[in-house]
Amino acid sequence: MAKVVTRFAPSPTGHLHIGGARTAIFCWLLARHFGGDYHLRIEDTDLERSKQEYTDSILASMRWLGLDWDGDLNYQTQRTALYNSYVDKLLENGHAYWCSCTPEEVDAMREEARAKGLKPRYNGQCRTRNVGAGEGHCVRLKAPLTGKVVFNDMVKGTIAVDVSELDDMVIRRADGMPTYNMAVVVDDYEMGITHVIRGDDHVSNTPKQILIYQALGLPVPIFGHVPMILGPDKQKLSKRHGARAVIEYQDDGLLPQALVNYLVRLGWSHGDQEIFTLEELVKLFDGNNMNASAAAFDPDKLQWLNAHYMRTLPLPELTELLLPFVEKAGFGTVDKALVEKMASLFRERASNLKELAEAFRPLLISAEQLSYAEAGVKKALTEEGRQHLAALRLAYAEADFGDTATLEKIMHDYVEQNSLKFKQVGPPMRVALLGYLGGPHLPDVMTILGKAETLARLERAVNL
Repeated sequence: MAKVVTRFAPSPTGHLHIGGARTAIFCWLLARHFGGDYHLRIEDTDLERSKQEYTDSILASMRWLGLDWDGDLNYQTQRTALYNSYVDKLLENGHAYWCSCTPEEVDAMREEARAKGLKPRYNGQCRTRNVGAGEGHCVRLKAPLTGKVVFNDMVKGTIAVDVSELDDMVIRRADGMPTYNMAVVVDDYEMGITHVIRGDDHVSNTPKQILIYQALGLPVPIFGHVPMILGPDKQKLSKRHGARAVIEYQDDGLLPQALVNYLVRLGWSHGDQEIFTLEELVKLFDGNNMNASAAAFDPDKLQWLNAHYMRTLPLPELTELLLPFVEKAGFGTVDKALVEKMASLFRERASNLKELAEAFRPLLISAEQLSYAEAGVKKALTEEGRQHLAALRLAYAEADFGDTATLEKIMHDYVEQNSLKFKQVGPPMRVALLGYLGGPHLPDVMTILGKAETLARLERAVNL
């Protein structure tokens, strides 16, 4: 098998969104599966809307997702002369011609065709007129007059388009700039691209590009067009569905491996398996089993998958990822060992890094700053509950807080000696120490808080 070479070609007119990210992942996986190359190309020919900040954001998102690329980063705006050299070849070999028709004249041709019930298209008026170069003249591809453009799509199967559906498209504008379809063909050929995976909004461009390949006598790559991602209501995906730019998911504390896993499963399957390591994805993704129907985005499932990765990530690695989120939450610089300890206690109760860092709040503020959940106070800090807290405060005042076993024994002995059940003591302690019902093992919480802070919280709760 020839070397597989793929590419991802975003336009820097906005941040990288999940539809583009999924395409980038598919292209990367296919190249890595076959030991081939993966290229990144910035299609920045829309000069008005393209911005460097978006290019920087796209590159940062690609690196965060782990999608390394081979060779140099390519920018279309730096390759105009190359594209025009190929346009000149088409003019020389008779597969393209100069056109002097104005936009108004072309619009009139299309209206006339529409009025006759025909496909609105350019009528080829300049095809045999030998117009030549001149001000306001563009270059058009001389498309075949009969036949079909047929290609076998990796996702959709055989697609056939009658050439009567196409017209002699512009390949160089009157301002001398090559058009999108011309630039893409030249880029993909020059970069040795063998497989093009992209969104199915490009299906209409593919027959046009194939005609350019054929006119230049170049090999045509294999195409695969993946359906768009829909919202849960089966409508076009938007922010109201919870969809966000990749950079926003990163800022909100998602793990890149969770987003990669989720997006791959939104358009590809391997039996009923839901969770994949990156190594498994590279091993299994061979370009088959991409879904032909559109998938629905489910924010809850993404969070569920992220929670799985947070629970299974080695604690030191999770801690390193958490540190900036702890700082952003307003806690300043917190000792790494303490963050790791808190992460071990709370990670089962959070679905992203931002949420997990926020879960540390009750342990990183003072007794005076602690706020109490109304439901917890009503249920646990009854008169009886506060009496238990007062008694336990006296017992803990004499305790060594360096040993969780000792702290647990004090509570256990208090329950036993007073013929109580733990549910009479545990909930008041939780509300007193954390401000809410639930939470991790109480002796662990007390060890992190330390003796003085624990006693201060118990005293405050008693006096509420």
